[in-house]
Amino acid sequence: MDTQKATGKYWLLCFFWLAVLITLMVVYREFFWLAVVYREFFWLALPGFVTYFAKAMDLI
Repeated sequence: MDTQKATGKYWLLCFFWLAVLITLMVVYREFFWLAVVYREFFWLALPGFVTYFAKAMDLI
């Protein structure tokens, strides 16, 4: 008998981190003085997205 895990919370967190990634890649690229500061924060948001995507897909 297979039991399914509730992954709704992980999908919500995955989409939150995706929105953060898109914001850091697209919005702050337009402003040069902010792009220099926020470009390095892109790498801090990437593990959050990958981790919660893997949990939502039930890989972890």
